[in-house]
Amino acid sequence: MAIVEHRYDAPDRFVSGTVGEPGDRTFFFQARQGNRLTSVVAEKQQVSVLAEHVDRVLGEISRLTGGLVPVPPKRETAYDNEPLDAPITEEFRVGTMTIAWDPNDSRIVIEMFSVTEDDSEIDLDETSAEDAEAIARAEAERAGEVLIVRIPPNVARDFVARSMALVAAGRPACPFCEQPIDPDGHICPRANGYRRPLF
Repeated sequence: MAIVEHRYDAPDRFVSGTVGEPGDRTFFFQARQGNRLTSVVAEKQQVSVLAEHVDRVLGEISRLTGGLVPVPPKRETAYDNEPLDAPITEEFRVGTMTIAWDPNDSRIVIEMFSVTEDDSEIDLDETSAEDAEAIARAEAERAGEVLIVRIPPNVARDFVARSMALVAAGRPACPFCEQPIDPDGHICPRANGYRRPLF
């Protein structure tokens, strides 16, 4: 079966965003180039992990190239804080993601593959880098769709700032059990199911 490819070699915009209220948000990655628009659904953790890895790649690029490739410094606020582009139509749900650096045109390449039926969580602490890479390749081959974006370091830096702010804007974590606190209250499992004052 041929894989459906949504490729953006020079996107006008690549962002993460949400639809809904905290506690009931749906996370998206969205790429736009000209009249083309692709939106894929992701988990909050995937947004966080991708932002952290892109940030790490930017740091490595700066270090390994000795400043020859201009990498903007870290920042707290993204330049692009506009809502997701409409219409927001889910193409697929993200499963495996890969990140690479293409030195030929100084772009970070991000691939997001659709969830496969037997996608399972990989414990990276217990899996060697070679095994994790082999598993990711196998899952990518089974995927039906893929979103590929190629972004320069300045767009990547803005993506990181926006994604980190997006993740942090969710429900606050309980200081006792670290689970999200709902707007209508929180029953803490560490307090044996009883409500306990936070402060």
